[in-house]
Amino acid sequence: MATDVSSAQHSRGAPRRAARVPKYYRIKQQVLEITQALQPGSAMPAERLLAVRFGTSRTTIRQALQELVGEGRLDRIQGKGTFVAQPKLYRTLQLTSHTEDMRAQGLEPASQVLDIGEIAADAGLAELLGIEVGDRVLRIERLRLASGDPMAIETTHLSGRRFPGLRQWLTTHPSLYTALAEVYGVHLVEADETIETSLSTPREAHLLATDVGLPMLLLSRHSRDADGTPVEWVRSVYRGSRYKFVAALRRPVAGPSAGRARENG
Repeated sequence: MATDVSSAQHSRGAPRRAARVPKYYRIKQQVLEITQALQPGSAMPAERLLAVRFGTSRTTIRQALQELVGEGRLDRIQGKGTFVAQPKLYRTLQLTSHTEDMRAQGLEPASQVLDIGEIAADAGLAELLGIEVGDRVLRIERLRLASGDPMAIETTHLSGRRFPGLRQWLTTHPSLYTALAEVYGVHLVEADETIETSLSTPREAHLLATDVGLPMLLLSRHSRDADGTPVEWVRSVYRGSRYKFVAALRRPVAGPSAGRARENG
């Protein structure tokens, strides 16, 4: 089969056309320059003013702002407007409480109880808490705040039989972990924690003062005491635009298998 060599060479040598940059992306970069000149917490100009300034539609401005909110560069507060985002809070991947994490960053921790009551353990909860199906489980849902700003929705599950009266003790103890230690003599020693991403539901968006469908960080924590007995199972939803997680990583201790890996790598 004959091949058109000159045509193939021309095709390879022809300059490639530069990828077209969407208009909203160019606008997004210009809006980002505005944020860099403002202090965290400063209000952004209204969408209509930005549209006039950049000679574009409010739809394009809205798309650019939405991406910057999703990236954590801007904060959109329902009923108030759009603001330059505060620096992200961090949480080290250690077995610490919300109270300890916030105070370590110079912030005032607070919690608002959204719901508290007992439910019957299904098969999944029973396995996680080391109890029988149908046993009483204390379910505590709280809105976690840092210096007045909503940060996370946390739902904790504990054995009702193991911790009788915990509901009342929480009214006098600001930290659940403090109550477990001081009242029941239970100290959390280890936990498995999983971090995933999700999109905010209408309820979550309302409680966390953000928009529906924005990225959230979904954490699941399964904690145990010194004997390895399960203590709690927690599901938390954090504002993705306000939080980051920090972990210290170490290489595993070298062994025979590690030596072989180095030889092959």
